[in-house]
Amino acid sequence: MSTNPLRFILNFQEFQNTHLNSAGKVSNNRMNSMGEHFELYIKNLFCGYTENPEKEIIKNYPDFFSWNGAKNSPPDLIIKSGDAIEIKKIEGIKPDIALNSSNPKNKLYSNSTLITEECKNCEQESWIEKDILYIIGSVNKDTEELYKLWMVYGDCYCANNSTYENIKKIIKSGVETLPDLTFSESNELGRLNKIDPLGITNLRIRGMWTIQHPANVFKYLEKTDSFDVNFLVLEEKYKTFSQLDINKIEINKEVLVSSVEIKDPNNPAKLLKAKLIQLCLKK
Repeated sequence: MSTNPLRFILNFQEFQNTHLNSAGKVSNNRMNSMGEHFELYIKNLFCGYTENPEKEIIKNYPDFFSWNGAKNSPPDLIIKSGDAIEIKKIEGIKPDIALNSSNPKNKLYSNSTLITEECKNCEQESWIEKDILYIIGSVNKDTEELYKLWMVYGDCYCANNSTYENIKKIIKSGVETLPDLTFSESNELGRLNKIDPLGITNLRIRGMWTIQHPANVFKYLEKTDSFDVNFLVLEEKYKTFSQLDINKIEINKEVLVSSVEIKDPNNPAKLLKAKLIQLCLKK
C-alpha cells in the first residue's frame, strides 16, 4: 500500500468530518490531547481511514508509514519509501508556527543530529535526504474542530539548511569566546558549565525557532483565504505523484488546481513553477 498528499486530499474530501476527537483515543491530559488528536487525525487521513476501527488502524500503520514519530525529535511521520511529514497544530488562522529547537527545513537529511538512529534506519534501503511536507492545521480550542489546513513542501517554504546552520555556528562561536567559562558541545546552541563561584550552575542555550504561517508567506497568490484546504507543491514534485491520483484530482469538480509561480526561498528575485491545490469543505 502507498499514500501521498493527493490521496490525503481526496480522503479529506470524502471524510468531511473536521472534529479531531473522531480520530480515536489519546492522552487524558487536556493540554496534550488536542495535539495528539490532530496528529492521529492526519495519520488516519493519509491511510484513508474515515472511521475509527482503532485496532485495525494501528495494525495497518506499517503498510503506510516507515516512521511513526518520536517525542522531541523530527519528523512526526515518514511515508513508507516517501516523504517526511511535520504536523503543526495552531489556534487561530495566521500566527507564527513554533518549530521550537528544530530550525526550518527544505529537506530532511539523514545526517541531521536532531533525528534518532531509529529514524535514520527506519526503511529497508538507506536514505540520504527526503522531501519534507509541513501540515499546519488551525483548530478551535473549545470544540477541537479543524477549520483551516495548509500543506506546503519545505522547498517551497524554507531556505537551504546552510542558511540556518550558519546562524547557529555564529552564535556558538560567539558563546565559545566568552572568558572564564567552560563550554560543552550539544545539539542545542550551547551549554555553559560552572558559571558561578561554586561551579554548581550550568546554562543551556536553546534556539526557539518560529516561521510565518503559509497564509502570510504566500498571500501574493490569488484565492488562498477562501479555501479550507491549501496544498502547495513544486511542479516537478507534483509530476512524480501517481498519474491515477493526479487524474482524480484534476477532474474533481470540488478541487481547484492552479499553476502558480512562487518566490524561491533562497532567492526571492527568482520564481519557481508550482501547483496550488485547493478544496472547500461542505458547510
